[in-house]
Amino acid sequence: MFEIILSDRAQKKLDALKANPSQKKRYNAVAKTLRHLAADPKHPGLQTHPYQSLEKQLGQKVFESYAEQKTPAAYRVFWYYGPSKDEITIIAITPHP
Repeated sequence: MFEIILSDRAQKKLDALKANPSQKKRYNAVAKTLRHLAADPKHPGLQTHPYQSLEKQLGQKVFESYAEQKTPAAYRVFWYYGPSKDEITIIAITPHP
């Protein structure tokens, strides 16, 4: 199991989704994604893959996992391993452009 650490930006987005009743389905999808990441970041339903655009900015390998699919502006979760062993840091929870 991995401990999930949320950046301030990711925490604000998660809180905003949770607070908005019209976003309940989306919040539940993101929460499920976070649970899957904690249990197994390579879970096939996450469709996790490297996201190279952010690697240079952050100086480490960044991954993108799907929270939603086949949905307009489907949400994605961006993350990296660390800072410690058995930790995953969520840097962004955002709609797919």
